[in-house]
Amino acid sequence: MSLNLREWIVEVDITKLQTALEEGLVTSEELVAEYIDRIDRYDPRINSVLEINPDAISIARSLDQERLDSGSRGMLHGIPILLKDNIDTGDKMHTSAGSVALAGSVASQDSAVAAKLRSAGAIILGKANMTEWSNFMSSYMPAGYSSRGGLVLNPYNPGELFVSGSSSGPAAAVAANFATAAIGTETAGSIIGPACQHFLVGIKPTVGLVSRAGIIPISASQDTPGPIAKTVKDAAMMLGVLTGADERDQTTKSSEGHAYTDYTSFLDADYLRQARIGVPRHYYMGLDVERRAIMETAIETLKQEGAVIIDPVDIVVEQQNWNNDVICYEFKRDLNHYLAQLPDISQVHSLRDLIEYNEANSEIALRYGQDTLLRAEATVLTEQEYIEKRQQYNHLPNTEGIDYVLERYELDALLLPGDVDGMYIAARLGYPLITVPAGYSQQGIVDTDGDSTKGPFGIVFSGKAFSEPTLIKLAYAFEQATMYRYPPQLSEE
Repeated sequence: MSLNLREWIVEVDITKLQTALEEGLVTSEELVAEYIDRIDRYDPRINSVLEINPDAISIARSLDQERLDSGSRGMLHGIPILLKDNIDTGDKMHTSAGSVALAGSVASQDSAVAAKLRSAGAIILGKANMTEWSNFMSSYMPAGYSSRGGLVLNPYNPGELFVSGSSSGPAAAVAANFATAAIGTETAGSIIGPACQHFLVGIKPTVGLVSRAGIIPISASQDTPGPIAKTVKDAAMMLGVLTGADERDQTTKSSEGHAYTDYTSFLDADYLRQARIGVPRHYYMGLDVERRAIMETAIETLKQEGAVIIDPVDIVVEQQNWNNDVICYEFKRDLNHYLAQLPDISQVHSLRDLIEYNEANSEIALRYGQDTLLRAEATVLTEQEYIEKRQQYNHLPNTEGIDYVLERYELDALLLPGDVDGMYIAARLGYPLITVPAGYSQQGIVDTDGDSTKGPFGIVFSGKAFSEPTLIKLAYAFEQATMYRYPPQLSEE
């Protein structure tokens, strides 16, 4: 059997890749070369990849030889993966959070995520574009824009469809089959939103399940990396590689006794027969006609597959205030710490340095301003004031939010639309989310922010802390019953 690699690589999953690699039908070196060729041919219209790892080919060749000599390390051995550009890699690539201010910044060591991927045998193919500073720079900045990389476009219709969230580059790249999967990061919607808008599966883990060490921060109480992939199985494989306690991130201690190294054991296509799922109707109110119809169809599918649907369920609604002192305090504190440890050759070692650099280079750095950076720099909270405000900030979600509703109605999860508003209550608590493709809006509308609702759309399952096994069961069962995903039709410039 021979492979037409150019055609075969489109939509191929990790399991099929490993089978082909083990049978000698393809090598990792050939995979890397083919993905790079696809990026060269198609990404000029998408703008999703910032840079290719200059050592990717040699790493792939070495892993091919290791497979021959001593066998595979596991399911990610020789698999090309992209990382969002705020994730450190101790190699020749840069980590800039999309900012021209850090365009030449090279990390001294791997982030915990990068180290775990390398240990599992994955090939870090390159860095993906993103919304600059994870969309914590300017309230006027469009999703997917960075001063270093320009604007990410949605491969399903470049220039017309919304990309959503700061992990737009990883999502667009995976959707376009520029890599097998990717790692994004989320504070509130930045994995789930882009995955939803690109017909992908995204897992936003419980904060503490995966280490944030070596990731440019926004919020210590909400940030987490997580996988973006074409299937629930691939996302589950990726998640298992990333978990574990890490001394560089003390929050990961909370995951002890709750983390797994293999989440594929939770891929249960029949799980909906015993599931109880709640529908918080408040979060459906802003949907246009087509996306509401997608949600109603998903609810009917869940019922047909045996799930008990509790509709509606009441949940306290309080919109997250992104100008909140808590988030600004955490951003200023932790970004200053990250920037301070950069090599002396960097011009930026603090948030104040960053603001001044942007002002001095405003033509390239400040297309959309930096009002959010300025607001964070102006934060003058004391540590005690921060602790008190954080407790107030989380009071309603803790007492009348997800846990309260799940326990009151004896639910496995809540079912949310794949837009950002419904994710805030989970984000505040650092709780997990998973999205899976659910339909395509053919017409859509242009919302008040000028973003089109046309295009791919997903459903989101939300649960308690460390409920990833249950959420994976639900998402996998829905995916297997529907199989909505299909790839975009790409064209070269």
